[in-house]
Amino acid sequence: MTKKIQAPRGTYDVLPSLADERARLEHTAAKLLGAAGYGRIETPTFEATHLFSRTVGEATDVVQKEMYTLQDGSGDSLTLRPEGTAPVVRAYLEHGLHKEPQPVKLWYLSQFFRYERPQAGRFRQFWQIGVEAIGSADPAVDAEVILLLAELLEAIGARDVHLVLASLGQPESRAAYREELIAYLRANEDQLSREVIDRIDLNPLRAFDAKHEPTQRVMAKAPRLIDRLPQEDLDHFAEVQDLLRASDLSYTVDTTLVRGLDYYTRTLFEFQSGALEAAQNTLGGGGRYDGLAEAIGGPPTPGIGWAAGVERMLMASTQPPPVELPVELYVAYEPGHKEAAFRLAADARRAGHTARLELAGRSLKGQLKQASRTRARYVAIFGDEGVQLRDRDGGEDKLVAPESVMHHIRGQI
Repeated sequence: MTKKIQAPRGTYDVLPSLADERARLEHTAAKLLGAAGYGRIETPTFEATHLFSRTVGEATDVVQKEMYTLQDGSGDSLTLRPEGTAPVVRAYLEHGLHKEPQPVKLWYLSQFFRYERPQAGRFRQFWQIGVEAIGSADPAVDAEVILLLAELLEAIGARDVHLVLASLGQPESRAAYREELIAYLRANEDQLSREVIDRIDLNPLRAFDAKHEPTQRVMAKAPRLIDRLPQEDLDHFAEVQDLLRASDLSYTVDTTLVRGLDYYTRTLFEFQSGALEAAQNTLGGGGRYDGLAEAIGGPPTPGIGWAAGVERMLMASTQPPPVELPVELYVAYEPGHKEAAFRLAADARRAGHTARLELAGRSLKGQLKQASRTRARYVAIFGDEGVQLRDRDGGEDKLVAPESVMHHIRGQI
């Protein structure tokens, strides 16, 4: 027997019931973000590989282990996008959006791809809603994008959500801190996990993310970046916090918060949900990336954004299940009357009604059972004597001419 082909590991099919939930989330995001002046953008599914290796960081897990990369027929290296910010900034530069009034405010709902170990809320092909505000270094932009994600999560009824903030400063101050942290890790190398040891020189800040308990004990006493930031960065971070408090958005500052991408500067944030398992409790997050445009080859351009996982947002959401549209007309028919029945169903839909037509070759008895399952208000049965129109809401059954069916139901549904 031929082996059944299934979806690749780490992917999933969006079936109609799930598609309805996702459509409601998309509608909510479009309304909320549009009201704040964010326009929708979609970038290609694949990009030049060096867009990510140059911006995300050669030492990151994303570039080292998780990207789906291929070579096309012309020899160019292409990568299925693992994240959304670098492509949006690339489009911002390529299409001259830096010439428009700043900041340029954009949002997307796109698919992304990473070779990760699949688990609850984490897939190799996944969807994210994201926001990017490019062209302003004002702390008010930071506060606005954070507040928008908070409002989106509230709008979908995400449970037990809390905001975590940090500041990474700018590359110059972070470079000095990085050397200090490397020296600290080397001095405690005998207590660290093998993975952390192997990445001390490449990406020492990721040690704060370690799940290895002895490593966690070492990191609890490690020097903190926020204690090494210059006053300018501290003032920026303080203003972001002031604006969030003015908006009645509560938060905690976590001096160990890091992200897996190298381009982040200054403000860093995550929204976490206590309704999900601790290992996968981040609903969305992001930060400022003031050096990203320059790394792509553009002029120095500040920016900030976030991405939130659609799958995790729906897992944490308390949205009620979508209500199916009521079926107003079910069209059944005896042999020889399919064409006229088909025409009526089409006419009913053109008139704005929900209509279903028998499509499975059932007997008339089977068709009427199916009509009952759909709980249709009216059932029109085409036969040799005309159309029997049944009102299943307590009205009288009528035998009517085929061309008069819409006249009889118009105004009743």
